[in-house]
Amino acid sequence: MTQEAMLNMLELTVGAMLVYNFVLARFLGICPFLGVSRKLDTALGMSAAVIVVMTLSSAITAVIYNLALKKTFLIDGKEINLGFLQVLIYIAVIAALVQMVEVLLQKFSPPLYKALGIFLPLITTNCAVLGAVMLNSVNDRGILESTIFSFFSALGFGLALVLFSSLRERLELATVPRPFQGMAIALITAGILAMAFVGFSGLC
Repeated sequence: MTQEAMLNMLELTVGAMLVYNFVLARFLGICPFLGVSRKLDTALGMSAAVIVVMTLSSAITAVIYNLALKKTFLIDGKEINLGFLQVLIYIAVIAALVQMVEVLLQKFSPPLYKALGIFLPLITTNCAVLGAVMLNSVNDRGILESTIFSFFSALGFGLALVLFSSLRERLELATVPRPFQGMAIALITAGILAMAFVGFSGLC
């Protein structure tokens, strides 16, 4: 493996997970990050759901992008590029996968399905998931690269969510001054956690 290939793989794995963390560096997917991070159990469930949806959606959309959307077709003597359908197709793929995950959770894990509540279907509009598939298209990544990037990006999302939920559970047992109770201390904690992740910026 050449040095350039190694650097590219480092960016796709460590970079996606830590350096360019979707929540703490790119600030995407904040709604589920704040909404389901009160308990570690729900954070783990949401992390698993996002990993499945983000990885599969990126693999599927990468196939669609590389085989159809990035190409120009000649129809009736006119050149037609289907790139304008990117967002519409990507959202449809993500929505279908979210529905699949929702049905599976409702059948096999009703308590987790109930705990995630409205935030589970909201994965459809989670800008971290859409952001991952859009970044793959913008950077013209292949199918394998897109899948690897999105899997490690989703792991990074899960890592941030689990760390944050662990901190929030500890805060429930702490004595917090009245002005900082509730969401205020949660946002402060999220900010400090984001600053801690800045330390990974020199890795790649």
